[in-house]
Amino acid sequence: MKDVVIRFYEWILRRELSEVPQRPRHVGVVLDGNRRWAREAGYTDVAHGHRAGARKILELLDWCGDAGVEVVTLWMLSTDNLNRPVEELKPLLDIIADIVDELAEPDKKWRIRHVGAIDMLPAEHAARLAAAAARSKDRTGLQVNVAVAYGGRQEIADAVRKLLTAHAERGGTIEELAEVLDVDHIAEHLYTSGQPDPDLLIRTSGEQRLSGFMLWQSAHSEFWFCEAYWPGFRRTDFLRALREYAKRHRRYGN
Repeated sequence: MKDVVIRFYEWILRRELSEVPQRPRHVGVVLDGNRRWAREAGYTDVAHGHRAGARKILELLDWCGDAGVEVVTLWMLSTDNLNRPVEELKPLLDIIADIVDELAEPDKKWRIRHVGAIDMLPAEHAARLAAAAARSKDRTGLQVNVAVAYGGRQEIADAVRKLLTAHAERGGTIEELAEVLDVDHIAEHLYTSGQPDPDLLIRTSGEQRLSGFMLWQSAHSEFWFCEAYWPGFRRTDFLRALREYAKRHRRYGN
């Protein structure tokens, strides 16, 4: 009976969405609550939560494809998370690398792009993420940004550093750069350069903050917070987020 009710509710949500034209091109998701989900499910090893969360990514990408989303950014590991004890961090990095490898398998249609400070990762995991991106670069399907070793402040610092380096390599001076510098110059050097900014940012687990996720790009994004832990995130939750986004009047700072 519960499954029937859920399917009926999904049908209602789909019907409502079919009546509104506004859909997000780029969706960012903070995949939060894996460890809490594992503990509440009775697991003593929180890695079970991370594995369940990794499997949920496959479902989400199918939902996004069905909804016409063009870009999805998944925050899988922050720069702060790199300070965790090695006995906790190593299994998590292995799980992340495994699911990214799966996203890049030949039978998948997604294009993988790493967004984050890849030089902060262990060499083994950095190489696996880079290889997955290389294997999928010629695909034409959904662009999937895997945000691993990602921090919003770190991204902006890296962008400014790249901008200064590129300017110096062209023989320019700091004074010359200061005269012409604008926001577009910095945006061109962000991890997501060349992509549209996120229209909709989703965070699971009930936390109502972004913690620096896409700090620069989210200036005009719509936010949607969900109580469900990430492994328990359902298609109905995703459709509810799309419905809420469709109802909003985007002001873009006005």
